[in-house]
Amino acid sequence: MNYTPPIDPVLLTADLVRCRSVTPAEGGALVLLENLLTLAGFQCLRIDRNGIPNLFAKFQGPENCSIFGFNGHTDVVPTGNVADWSRDPFSGDIADGYVWGRGATDMKSGVASFVAASIDFVSNNPAKGTVIITVTGDEEGIATDGTRAILDWMNGTGETMDACLVGEPTCPLKIGQMVKIGRRGSMTAKFNIHGQQGHSAYPERARNPVQAIAYFAHMLDEQILDEGSTNFAPSTLVITNIDTGNTASNVIPASCQATVNIRFNDHHTSTSLFKWLRRQANQVEKRFGVTIEMEKQSMGECFLTPPGPLSNLVSRSVKAELGHQPELSTSGGTSDARFIKNICPVVEFGLTGQNMHQTDERASIEEIKQLKSIYLRILNGFFA
Repeated sequence: MNYTPPIDPVLLTADLVRCRSVTPAEGGALVLLENLLTLAGFQCLRIDRNGIPNLFAKFQGPENCSIFGFNGHTDVVPTGNVADWSRDPFSGDIADGYVWGRGATDMKSGVASFVAASIDFVSNNPAKGTVIITVTGDEEGIATDGTRAILDWMNGTGETMDACLVGEPTCPLKIGQMVKIGRRGSMTAKFNIHGQQGHSAYPERARNPVQAIAYFAHMLDEQILDEGSTNFAPSTLVITNIDTGNTASNVIPASCQATVNIRFNDHHTSTSLFKWLRRQANQVEKRFGVTIEMEKQSMGECFLTPPGPLSNLVSRSVKAELGHQPELSTSGGTSDARFIKNICPVVEFGLTGQNMHQTDERASIEEIKQLKSIYLRILNGFFA
């Protein structure tokens, strides 16, 4: 592609899609971005940790100037059955008004748009401010060595940002519809229920963990955690797995497993919810004579960037480009904004996300161009 500004975000998206960067493979995506940003005057550093690829890029403005950051990821989820795709999932084809391929929506188009906007901005305004770009290869994975690794390195070297925008797809139906100013927390609990194996004809001689887990699952499913809060929807508890591994119809198994995922608002913390789950499990242990072990994993706490200068700037930029005011929302799953909120105000804004992670994933050419223009307006507004 042509690396001379103005950078075409559509062509850059297509080039990134062609990089087979299924988590945790780098696939050439960060190499492509590093080369492009270096040519544009950014100082680039790879911050790889435990085999996870990450990129930090910085265009240094005047001393003591403001610092604006962008964050995103180039890793993608697996394609599934390639035969179900109408095009090669790593073709990066530009056709019928779309860029086609895995990651086109989530979120190589967002990365391409903010990289293109940043290069154009610093090319035309080299003395206005400092721009930082952080891109990870571990957002779709467990995310322990991705953006977290970049932020750990920044903390250790004194690097910081005054504000950050994560370019995840945020809009349900059309671009400009929604800006994310926070997210519910996410946590998972895995339960191992141990009973006493026995013959199904003599249940009194066994302690059935299947009955215990069926009761436990029903009890949890009946719970209403809260009615929502000022800025967040109600918390939700979903039973995502129950597994006995038992193939014999006349045997009561010795153990079984269940998994629960909770998305929670600011009425709770992961710690308070894990304690609550433990209390519920204790009740089931007493009722059925089983023992229940609980494995805990917290993916992130609930957070909010209150409406203010950053969300106002993004909203004004969207309206100036598209003619309508976006909704400020905290809906959806988790993103790496949950880590960035610890160092600066952070919001999320990107494309329509209707087909992310799906077969025939694709991003609208028109939306990609509009997104770059919005990001450029945000940079000009921030450093005005």
